[in-house]
Amino acid sequence: MNVVPEDGPNTLKLIYDRGLIGSIHNWCEAYSTYPRTYDLLHASNVFSEIIEKKGCSGEDLLIEIDRILRPTGFLIVRDKKPVTDFVKKYLPAIHWETVAVADSPSESDGDDGVLIVQKKLWLTSESLRETD
Repeated sequence: MNVVPEDGPNTLKLIYDRGLIGSIHNWCEAYSTYPRTYDLLHASNVFSEIIEKKGCSGEDLLIEIDRILRPTGFLIVRDKKPVTDFVKKYLPAIHWETVAVADSPSESDGDDGVLIVQKKLWLTSESLRETD
């Protein structure tokens, strides 16, 4: 599923021409995924667009991503270094684990970084006892 921001360039025709599915969405609002969840989400500059230009809450966006990402699914965040640091700050609270981090090797690419995280399966202490 390809999601195009409502105020960005409309690339849905290109997406459809390649045989893929897509939609237009405002990430300041909840995203209707019923009945699906996703194994992989790739957010390229989504956080900086949401936080800086629209004034929406980055925390709310993380909660929304947690809701639509399947347990053991992955999130790839490509954004500015302060944004990837912002996401890293909240990882323990939402039970996600950092898999890989890469910073821009040269100044020609700007201050971009890539953060790959995995959503962990939440287990209660009772369910842990049952598996032993």
